[in-house]
Amino acid sequence: MQTTQMLKGIIDGCILSIISEGEVYGYELASKLDDYGFEAFSEGTIYPILIRLQKDQLIQSTLKKSTAGPKRKYYSLTKKGEEELGDFQKRWIHLSTTVNQILNKESE
Repeated sequence: MQTTQMLKGIIDGCILSIISEGEVYGYELASKLDDYGFEAFSEGTIYPILIRLQKDQLIQSTLKKSTAGPKRKYYSLTKKGEEELGDFQKRWIHLSTTVNQILNKESE
C-alpha cells in the first residue's frame, strides 16, 4: 500500500491543525506540509482538499493583498472546523494507540 493512500483519511486533520495555528495561503500550506515530511502533497493536490474543506464549512477564505503579485486567498478555521479538528485529534489518538499496541506486541 502506498503512503499517499494511507494519508487520505489523515491529511484533512493535518491541514486543519496547520490552519488552526493561523491564517495560511495555499502555497504556504504546501510548504508547511513539506516541512513536516509530507512531500507527496503539492499545491495541485492541496487546492482540491481546501475547496472540499471550504464546501464542508470547516474553513473559510479571505482575499488579502500580497507583497508579491496578485491577492492571495488566506484560509482560517470556522467554528465547525475547530470542532472537527478536536474530533480528529481524539480519533487519531485512539487509532495511533491501537495500531502501536498491535505493532509493539508483534515485535516482542
